[in-house]
Amino acid sequence: MDAFLLSRLQFAANISFHILFPTITITLGWLLLFFKLRFARTRDPKWMELYFYFTKVFALSFSIGVVTGVTMSFQFGTNWPGYMNTVGNIAGPLLAYEVLTAFFLEATFLGIMLYGFRRVPGWFHTLATFLVAGGTTLSAFWILALDSWMQTPAGHIMIDGVAHAESWWHIVMNPSMPYRLVHTLLGSGLTVAFLAAGLLAYRRLKGDDRPAVRTGLRCALFLAVVLGPLQGIVGDQHGLNTRDYQPAKLAAMEALWETTEGAPLALFALPDEDARENHMELAIPKLGSLIITHDPNGKILGLNEFEGLHPPVSPVFWSFRIMVGVGLLMIAVASLGSYFLIRKQELPKWLLRVLLGMTFAGWVGTLSGWYVTEIGRQPWLVYGILKTEDAVADLPPAHVGLTLTAYLVTYLVLGLAYVGSLFYLARKAMKEEPQQIPA
Repeated sequence: MDAFLLSRLQFAANISFHILFPTITITLGWLLLFFKLRFARTRDPKWMELYFYFTKVFALSFSIGVVTGVTMSFQFGTNWPGYMNTVGNIAGPLLAYEVLTAFFLEATFLGIMLYGFRRVPGWFHTLATFLVAGGTTLSAFWILALDSWMQTPAGHIMIDGVAHAESWWHIVMNPSMPYRLVHTLLGSGLTVAFLAAGLLAYRRLKGDDRPAVRTGLRCALFLAVVLGPLQGIVGDQHGLNTRDYQPAKLAAMEALWETTEGAPLALFALPDEDARENHMELAIPKLGSLIITHDPNGKILGLNEFEGLHPPVSPVFWSFRIMVGVGLLMIAVASLGSYFLIRKQELPKWLLRVLLGMTFAGWVGTLSGWYVTEIGRQPWLVYGILKTEDAVADLPPAHVGLTLTAYLVTYLVLGLAYVGSLFYLARKAMKEEPQQIPA
């Protein structure tokens, strides 16, 4: 393999591992704030028991997210110098804004949130939790502003092949930014809902019947049942935006080769890029056009309109279906769980086992959706401005292969340690007596 492919694999591995942790901390911070506010209102210690337990999950996720984010940013210089040489005037300030606003805010108040409950006034501890939660969301805002600009560039001017800012408002609020931001935040919410439900279901299956566990399960499932349908609506609007601004990506998502009016929706297919056709296709007539254009006879541009300038079809096609499938499964399980909680006041053991098995379902949905976004942008690194192959550094393949191997081994160890630590914390919480909370 050449340095180009190895560098792509290295960055993909880095960002795939990194994104797992911000997608937890973004929403978990707000869930912690909810627990704290409920305690302030009711003085019921079960809310602080949930707060203390999930602050440990937050701290663990935050620490790994920071470390993997730092190593990822180094690769802009080591592996992708053409990126910063061409669009550094845009990317540099946006990354700096994320550090100077969001990261400093999180880092400053995280210690108070974790260790200050008995050391600072209650209102200040609640404020610290709010600022940490706000910092995680602000961090997502700046990173997604840059990624969205790479998908749908706006507000810039090219001078001698280099991008310069012309309107920061249009750069930040580029055409895909609002949809991608809301879609990502809702995805984070679903990820945290099922992570919390899975960990608490694990405790219930182990015999932990505390009020905090029961209440936490209710909160997690009700959160998922609300966010799931909203994610479907936002995802539909995001798809319409992709149709208008990145039609080649949309065609790859549907494995649609020819421009078609009344296009079917392929439920299953084996795309063949050499023959430029699908094998073993199972499709529903006209449903593709109905979903994408809201008209059963609507016109959708096919991949043959973009020959040589469209992404690899199979990864985008299957990643999209995995994302949608996981989302539908989440909605079904959350709805079923909410039914049992409302009508029966109890979750059956088989459903607790399902929730345990779906503890990390949000990660699957997040990664598959991210692959649709990033692979679907190819062959462009910045859509219409810079091709990926034009940004890579001229490095010896052996060097890139060595660092890629080191990353993969490190991330495998960290990933296993993280998952093991989460369930260790769950078992430890079962054995601990609830902390005495002053009235």
